This record gives sequence, structure tokens and C-alpha cells, in this order.
Amino acid sequence: MSQTFVTIARFPYSTEAEIIKGRLESDGIQVFLKDNITIDTDPLVSQAIGGIKLKVLAKDEDKAREILASIQAYSVNDDGEPISCPNCGKHRIELYSTITNFKSLVSFIIGFISGTLPFSTRYQYKCEDCHTEFPIKT
Repeated sequence: MSQTFVTIARFPYSTEAEIIKGRLESDGIQVFLKDNITIDTDPLVSQAIGGIKLKVLAKDEDKAREILASIQAYSVNDDGEPISCPNCGKHRIELYSTITNFKSLVSFIIGFISGTLPFSTRYQYKCEDCHTEFPIKT
């Protein structure tokens, strides 16, 4: 059982997977990346094959998951301090883009048809604990 690898995370590209691999290996956890060479060769197949699988030995799974949870990236302000949710006060805040008005919808459609990036994108924060959405303060 101790020589069996289990998947603890998946990544669309190898850059983040390599960083996490290095972090886990620095704590003495043996790590194996599956499908990283395939995706590095042709990044467009990442979605089709389920991304890069980060695998660790079954005996190290709990420790590896604990390390992964401790380095989860959440939003911070300009001073590097975690952003607090205005509703619950917790710090598990994610930044995401949204289409909320006619201008951003038209921008998305034009960008989709022409294959370019949208020129009008609106961003908001969302709390992972209470699911409150709130705007970025400017």
C-alpha cells in the first residue's frame, strides 16, 4: 500500500505543478507528475486528458494535502494583507471576472467571434466561505 501513488491535485499546465512539486519535495514527500510531458508538448490537449496529475505516495497523502491547503493562493490587497469578506470577515477570497452588464456582454461576444481578448472585463471578489460577491475597491 505504501508504494501506491494517489492523485492529490490536477493542473492545466506544468508551471504550477512544478512549483507545488518542489514545495512538497522540500518537505521530503516523493512526488510524481503524470502527463506533464504530453501537455508541455501540446498544451491544447490539457483539458482533454484531465491536466497534469500530481501524485504522491499513499502514506504521504494526508501530509501533502495539508501542505497544499496551507499554500492555497487567495487575494491580497496592495499592502500584501489578505482581503476580508465584508459579510463574514474571513480571508478565503478569490478574484474572478464576470459579465454583468450589456457592455461586457457585447465585449465578450466580439472577443469570442474575433478570437481576441475582451477589451471590457469586470472583476469582482467572491468569498469561498459565505459566497458573498463584492466589487474591487478602487
